[in-house]
Amino acid sequence: MSGKAKDIERAVDQAVETVAEQLGQLGGGIASGEPIGLENLLDVPVRVTVQIGKTSMTLGELVALGPGSLIPLDREAHEPADILVNGRIIARGEVVTIDNTYGVRISHLEKDA
Repeated sequence: MSGKAKDIERAVDQAVETVAEQLGQLGGGIASGEPIGLENLLDVPVRVTVQIGKTSMTLGELVALGPGSLIPLDREAHEPADILVNGRIIARGEVVTIDNTYGVRISHLEKDA
């Protein structure tokens, strides 16, 4: 298995752990039975978010926003976007257009994901 595949598998495992923790909090009981296994979890949906930047502003600045307002972000245009799974950065990539929609070309997988 390649390093990238291991990184993706690690990110999926962490996402599954997060979901399992949340389910454990809901159930309140003791888990029993056999482990589920990765093959049985591959169809579980996870939230993937692409973040191109962030900023902070005062409440006054926020309520003053309107059509045509510009919000400067903490990144330059050439910097990669963050790709997050369930709120955790797993990769970085370049924002691209595919026909008339946006997409992200992965350029780097995070080792700590």
